[in-house]
Amino acid sequence: MSVNPDAVGAKGEARRWQWTADDALLYALGIGAGVADPVGGELEFTTENTDGVDQQVFPTFVVMGGFNAKGGAGAMRDAGTWDPRMLVHGEQGIRLHRPIPTAGAVDIVDEITGVYDKGKGAVIASKAVATLVDDGQPLYETTSSVFIMGEGGFGGDRGPSDKPNVAPDRAPDHEVTYQVRDDQALLYRLCGDRNPLHSDKQFSDVGGFPKPILHGLCTYGFTGRALLHTLCDSDPARFAAMEGRFSSPVLPGEALTVRMWNDADGHAIFQTVGGDGRVVLNNGGLTYS
Repeated sequence: MSVNPDAVGAKGEARRWQWTADDALLYALGIGAGVADPVGGELEFTTENTDGVDQQVFPTFVVMGGFNAKGGAGAMRDAGTWDPRMLVHGEQGIRLHRPIPTAGAVDIVDEITGVYDKGKGAVIASKAVATLVDDGQPLYETTSSVFIMGEGGFGGDRGPSDKPNVAPDRAPDHEVTYQVRDDQALLYRLCGDRNPLHSDKQFSDVGGFPKPILHGLCTYGFTGRALLHTLCDSDPARFAAMEGRFSSPVLPGEALTVRMWNDADGHAIFQTVGGDGRVVLNNGGLTYS
């Protein structure tokens, strides 16, 4: 089994993701949203309406498109073969052209943008563009990378070495802490990511974890909540783009603290740390208005 370094530029077939208002509500619960929040109430994200305010959708909801889209093969079909238990999420970015409708459908086309040799493993980077079916205009874009342990050493390009969004050596300007439920991964998986690493101890044992770990994208969603409420006044229309690197797994039941630094007008740097202070989501950047 091995990765295919010639897969760069390969595109997947158009796939359609359709979601309902209930899907958006379930996702909100999956990333810990509830009636009360340290920054602000979240009923507009977790119920159909409250005090005349229509239901809102968390911007990070778009990451679920890759798990729930149907109708064709994605670009990763050309990336080679490997033991899926050796794959971990490396980076994730989203860019929104406008707020996500409460219910809707998009056509998603993804592309492999890089295959890198990291020695002990391989990195596969990709991007996807989602077009809203109703008007044929782009709704959002995603970028991501995965690290596949044991698949390096094929003599390829090591890839970019720069680290963007380095946290300043000073106290954060904002800090928000969320408590993750013990059963958070079981709830989040109902949104579409059924990887058994997050529910089956036989799989998590292979990685040396004491129990099934939290989905990286669940941590990403918790982080997006804090950024939205703290820097965007809970308004999804102000949330333009978010990116970050996964640096350590999270166990259900941990507390997550999101640290934010004002970097420039419309841009902030962030880190998310676990209960013991280790950084679990690093090199984070948020673009907002």
